[in-house]
Amino acid sequence: MTYSIVARDPATGELGVGAQTHFFGVGALLPWAEAGVGAVATQAFVNVEHGPHGLELLRAGVSASSTVDTLVAGDPDSAYRQLGVVDAVGSVGTHTGESCAPCVAVARGTQVTVQGNMLADPDVCAAALRAFEAEEGDLADRILAGLLAAEAAGGDVRGSQSAALRVVSGNRGPAPWNEVRTDLRVDDHPDPVGELARLLPRSRAFGVVGSVMFARGLTLGPFTGIGPDELDERLRALADAAQVIGPDNREADFWRAVLLARAGRAAAAAELFAEVTAHRAELLRFAENLAPLGFLDEEALAALTEHARRAP
Repeated sequence: MTYSIVARDPATGELGVGAQTHFFGVGALLPWAEAGVGAVATQAFVNVEHGPHGLELLRAGVSASSTVDTLVAGDPDSAYRQLGVVDAVGSVGTHTGESCAPCVAVARGTQVTVQGNMLADPDVCAAALRAFEAEEGDLADRILAGLLAAEAAGGDVRGSQSAALRVVSGNRGPAPWNEVRTDLRVDDHPDPVGELARLLPRSRAFGVVGSVMFARGLTLGPFTGIGPDELDERLRALADAAQVIGPDNREADFWRAVLLARAGRAAAAAELFAEVTAHRAELLRFAENLAPLGFLDEEALAALTEHARRAP
């Protein structure tokens, strides 16, 4: 099933998998990663069980190469499989069965492995590795750069259909779901890797919005415990997120206006909220409905909606 990149960031310990294939929904099949444990790509004539079973072995302290050996030994159809595994300390294991569909390739670097089958060119994996190693930025950026380079080098001989990008932290703990840094899937698209490139910055921007929406003190419950420096930082982050998200979606600006009103910055809140409701008038009623739930007291609601209520 086409090509993938499995890697660990030596600086942060983050672990990730990126992949593209000409098949529907690769994100449900190929990429597996658990914070502080490891990452697995299972592909070619895919055995999905190698994903969770691989993580189980890594969780028990088995190295990446020994994990691959164990998975292959227990699979009567291993000749048709391809695997890439990176463990929590960055060691790498790979397997490419002799019956994988050509072109077949593997390229390994420091704490990273790229593997592919059904490729349009044998240089696809090497091109992905070069781009991954040359890219600056966090692990998600580097994996994405590799995927884009793989596509430019020919990608899947059959074409493009789906892609996925999953990155988790290096922190192993009781709540691994809180350690997911990036989790994007493009299940059916003519340019799935290009769509990943569009979604990654938007995902980060909406992460900023969520960090305000769901935070007690900032948005939930009474406005308390928030110093002026933190408030200014949050407001700047929301303004930056709004620029990334674009003018057709005012979610970041809506919650920035709410935060301004909760913080007593009435004039700025009213001015921004008037812009938001000019884009979508229904958001005035939405704000009014939020008020009795504790998001806005009467004074904050009045300040927020001052200009919006007077709009024609």
